[in-house]
Formats: sequence, C-alpha cells, structure tokens
Amino acid sequence: MRATVEAMEELLDRAGGPGLLFDRDRFGPGDRAIRVSEVPSTVPLWIIGDLHGDLLALEAALAVIDGESAKSGAERPRIVFLGDFFDDEGYGLEVLLRVFELVLEAPECICVIAGNHDEALSYDGVHFASSVSPADFSDFLNAHVSHEWIERVGKTAVRFFTTAPRALFLPDGLLIAHAGFPLTDLHARLSASGDWNDPACLTDFTWTRAHPTARRKIPNRYSRGSQFGYEDFAAFCEVSRGLGRPVTHMVRGHDHVEERYAIYPAYRARPVLTTVALSRRLPREAFGPRERVPTLARYVEGSLAQVYRMHLPLALIDAVYPQVPEESVATPPNPERGP
Repeated sequence: MRATVEAMEELLDRAGGPGLLFDRDRFGPGDRAIRVSEVPSTVPLWIIGDLHGDLLALEAALAVIDGESAKSGAERPRIVFLGDFFDDEGYGLEVLLRVFELVLEAPECICVIAGNHDEALSYDGVHFASSVSPADFSDFLNAHVSHEWIERVGKTAVRFFTTAPRALFLPDGLLIAHAGFPLTDLHARLSASGDWNDPACLTDFTWTRAHPTARRKIPNRYSRGSQFGYEDFAAFCEVSRGLGRPVTHMVRGHDHVEERYAIYPAYRARPVLTTVALSRRLPREAFGPRERVPTLARYVEGSLAQVYRMHLPLALIDAVYPQVPEESVATPPNPERGP
C-alpha cells in the first residue's frame, strides 16, 4: 500500500499532469469534458462500469481483456473506467489500490471517469465525508484515520477524482460518461456559452439516470439524480452537434440493472448502453438473484460497444462475498423474556 500511494502522489505531482489516456486532448488542466481527437483502431479500447468494491469482477474483467489481447496480438489495451469504485460494502480499498496500480503501470493506457460516489468523497483535513448514500467507504477511512497509509489512500483518491474527467466525446459520436448528459433546462445556457465545464453540466454527466421508456422527464434540481428520456437525449444530441461535438450514441454506468447491462429499445434512434461490472447483488438492491453476471464493453468505432458477459462460478462469488446467515445476526434482548 505504501509503495502504491507514494507512487500515485508522485504521479499527481508531476509537472504537466499525470499523463493519463486522453489527457493530451484536454484544452487545459481544468477540462473535464474532453473532446477526444483520435481513437486508433489498432489498439483495443475497453470500458469497465461501476465496481462498488467488486474486486472479483475487476480481476475477471482484466483477465478477459488480457485474454482477448493475447489472441489478437494487439498492442497494450486501453481501459476507460466509468467510476464508482467503492461504497456498497465489498473491497473498496482494494479496488482503489488495484486501479492505482493499473494507472502506475501505464498511465497513457488508463482513463478514469469519476462517478457520483467518487465525486462525493471529501476530506476536510481531519475527517472524510461523503454527500451520497451509502457512504461506507468514508466511514471505513474515518475508522482507520490513525493508519497513515489508509488515510493517504483516501486523500489521494479525493485529489485524483477532483480533476478526473466527467465525460469523453469520441470522434465517431460516442459519448462516454458515468451517468448521463446536461439535461434540457441547461441546453439554452450551454448553447450560448459553449462551456462544457459548467458545474451544472458536469453534475449531470455524473448523476443523472436513464429512464428506459419515457419520452421526456422534467429535470428536478432539488435532486442530483434527475432522470432523462429518449427525446431528452435526442435534444442533447442536437445541442452537441451545434457546438461541434456531434453525439449519436452513449455508453454509461450508474444504473445497476439486473442483467448488468441494458440497451434500451426506446433509444434505438440514438442508442444508449448501460454497463456495470457487479458480480453480486448490492445491499440496496431489493430484488433478483444474489449472484450476477458482470459485464464490460469493447469500443467498436461507429457503433454501440460490444458487451462481454463474465459468467463467474457461483461458488466463487459466494466465497468472495459470503452471505451472513440470518441466525448469526445478533438481536437485542426482549426485556419481557429476559436476556
């Protein structure tokens, strides 16, 4: 942990920035909605969605990527992470350290987009906090604040995600973001200013949710989790085209769909793919099987990304994420019945 944290701190201190994938396309260090100039067709580009502490799914995704690269003999693959590395139990610290290791091995091959859980993490010099729920990772950091290297992992994460991209605009019209796009109430302002780094726009890239069938949804600025419909996405595509960043399709995470990927039929004119890499049912997911089939996606120029489903052994998922039997959960004594 110490070696990884020290190396990440050094990388973030590097003059000119850390040099991650697509950093060269930023028009300045504060640009977090990056217009990508080129995606070489000879080098595979992979997209890994929400992990929420799922170290098993992360390692499975990396194994798939390595296996596909070995078969094709292609150059070292590039990976875009869609964020949300921690919270919802699991192994948030280990996932974060593993992603840091990947960044350190080849910064030019890794792009990390901040998710809403990543963006929500903060540090005031004494304690960590989060503006989203669940927030068990900030609780974990505060419980170990006396451990120098765990504390420094948290501080490095806050620093890293503060400047991380919120959206990528690829040359073929693909928009990549954790959640969505600037909603309709921002379109006039965005068209007039051309400021993709407007804080309200960055928030929508990171927090909005896709409604699978609705035509339009009214933005709710009392909540960061507003929804959008397929006509809202079409309207945004027109705005982006007028600003010289034509968008025709999108890959995102954020919504923990049961199949761990979704391609919504209502969006067929402008396709949207949701992909998440979660091998287990999260505590806040009320329905569906406990063991899931995580996914990752491979960029296909001019088309929606190709989805890979990772069928992990159920026994392995259960071993990594053991279920606590109900009878082992302590219950408070009933004063009428005695201790």
